[in-house]
Amino acid sequence: MSETVFTYAAPALKFGSGASAELGHDLAALGARRILLVTDPGVAATGNPERIAEQVRARGLEVTTYDGVRVEPTDASMEHAIAFARDAGPFDAVLAVGGGSSIDTAKAVNLLTTNPGELMDYLNAPVGRAQAPSQPLLPLVAVPTTTGTGSESTTICVLDVLSLHVKTGISHPALRPTMAVVDPQLTMGQPAMVTAAAGMDILCHALESWTARWFADFDAKTPEQRVPYCGANPIADLWAQRAMSLLAGSFRRAVADGGDVEAREQMALAATFAGLGFGNAGVHVPHANAYPIAGRVRDYRPEGYPDGEPIVPHGMAVTLTAPEAFRFTFEASPQRHLEAARLLEPDVTGDGPDVLPGVLTRLMRDIGIPSGLAEVGYLDSDVDDLVEGALKQQRLLATAPREVRAEDLATVFRDSMHHW
Repeated sequence: MSETVFTYAAPALKFGSGASAELGHDLAALGARRILLVTDPGVAATGNPERIAEQVRARGLEVTTYDGVRVEPTDASMEHAIAFARDAGPFDAVLAVGGGSSIDTAKAVNLLTTNPGELMDYLNAPVGRAQAPSQPLLPLVAVPTTTGTGSESTTICVLDVLSLHVKTGISHPALRPTMAVVDPQLTMGQPAMVTAAAGMDILCHALESWTARWFADFDAKTPEQRVPYCGANPIADLWAQRAMSLLAGSFRRAVADGGDVEAREQMALAATFAGLGFGNAGVHVPHANAYPIAGRVRDYRPEGYPDGEPIVPHGMAVTLTAPEAFRFTFEASPQRHLEAARLLEPDVTGDGPDVLPGVLTRLMRDIGIPSGLAEVGYLDSDVDDLVEGALKQQRLLATAPREVRAEDLATVFRDSMHHW
């Protein structure tokens, strides 16, 4: 029997320039008195987290700040944050101020300060034990400072498991933030490469949810079997389409000029809309591939990111196989792929599997994304390991519009070594 039901959920949303100044009111309305603010050193250096903390304190609330989040979190960095929170608590709300790394770390902290066990108990199978929370979580308010990850809208947090050299995550409806406060002013002046990588994450969120397997093509589920990613559906489609339209007019401008207020506001809206879409429909091949690309990085250090350990930023990792991934999925829904291409590049012509990859490749070149996996340090000899890592992301691959085999992934990885 085929599925006849789809689900949709989203956090409460406050959007607009200056919205972050109202967080004291918002947290008090949630009944919070002791708040843990979670951020990273780079965001802390902007002064925005401390300004927000002071505005919250002015409402008579107590704020403790943890500013040790690692950009592209690991199991070790999340465990450090969890230990801090357990030591400094108890708290009755969590406030995340930062990019996806800060918001994802806040989700893990929220989970592990309210529920027993350790990270591995909750990580998605087959990497972890995929245990569901047994206790309610605290209210979590997410304030994104980058336009991209959509973590403020979703039920997942992503991390690298250092011992396994793999990126994985935790997925459960309880992780979804209670409220998302999106203030485009917090994204002004973001480095060009950060804008480019995070923006490509927005784009792939929208594209992957738009091209995901249709919800009614799955087998029927019982209520207990329902998961946050239910496949493409009429509501998620609306968000994905609008996100792509906004990106078409703002993405290149936002990368070229970090002070372009209108472009930043449109990017923030696009990120929010894409998050509301993919947080319910799901993502598939490019995101599954991104996990081992980021998790097995050797020595790539992108401009605009913190010095220190090498990283392939999440949005960049997603992007690097996207053209070939969408060439692979084209046959499942040609019309959807072509419609997406025309939303992103209204003047594009053609009607075959090369159209959408061509749109993506031109955009990648224009905004300074690396030319392929080879530019971030991967070789043909790495393909088997990358395939192995991607195959562990069955939660994502299940949402792909066609069956994904090991040999299919190998072709996508090999053909993504050089896009130009």
